[in-house]
Amino acid sequence: MDTLLSTLGAGFLALMGLLGLNADLMARYGERFLGGIWVTLELVGVSVFFGFLLALPLAIARVEGGKFTSRLAFAYSYFFRGTPLLAQTFLVYYGAGQFREQLTDIGLWWFFRDAFNCAVLTFTLNTAAYQSEILRGGIQSLPVGQTEGAKALGLNGFQTYIKVILPQAFAVGLRPLGNELVLMVKASSIASVITVYDLMGVTRLAFSRSYDMEVYLWAAVLYLLMVETIRRVWDVLERRLNRHLLLSR
Repeated sequence: MDTLLSTLGAGFLALMGLLGLNADLMARYGERFLGGIWVTLELVGVSVFFGFLLALPLAIARVEGGKFTSRLAFAYSYFFRGTPLLAQTFLVYYGAGQFREQLTDIGLWWFFRDAFNCAVLTFTLNTAAYQSEILRGGIQSLPVGQTEGAKALGLNGFQTYIKVILPQAFAVGLRPLGNELVLMVKASSIASVITVYDLMGVTRLAFSRSYDMEVYLWAAVLYLLMVETIRRVWDVLERRLNRHLLLSR
């Protein structure tokens, strides 16, 4: 990993040098920025993955659950979609400190005392609310005949969702899910306010020591590169998963 970061760091510095940016500043903080990118990708990747796992039962509860279960899932989505991610991050990170003794007694303080863990938990809960709404929309957009056909084939409810409903709902919601991933990359900068040294955290550190606004230009360019890479990968993924729709036109 150190060798890879060093190689990437050298390429990054060379690129920035060609653009005529501050060479001394790049030499001091170039590799730190690459480390910040890795933390950002790790934070977003883990959060989006576990958020998706949580979004699945929430979406199904909204569609198939009873009155109480459906309303409970809606309340969860309503809260996390209706309140700022920054406020949620503060509630988890600083709020956990108010219950240090209780968390220590049940053996969870080791988790909440780490700012990165708190950011992952908050981002997971937040993105799960958005992903659940995307999946719910995908499920409800499918024709009723899909479920009826699955029943005619003798599939039970679980098999119907696994083999028929969810794959199609995922294909329908693929583009909105990609947009949510992009939004999470940009929103991940919030983690820097609780001392997580992601890309924005490293940028703030570099600026506090150099007072050179150029470091924020670096951050903007690097965020743009990450978003553009995700967009292009998602375009390829969408074309491959939905190629049957293109053939039917």
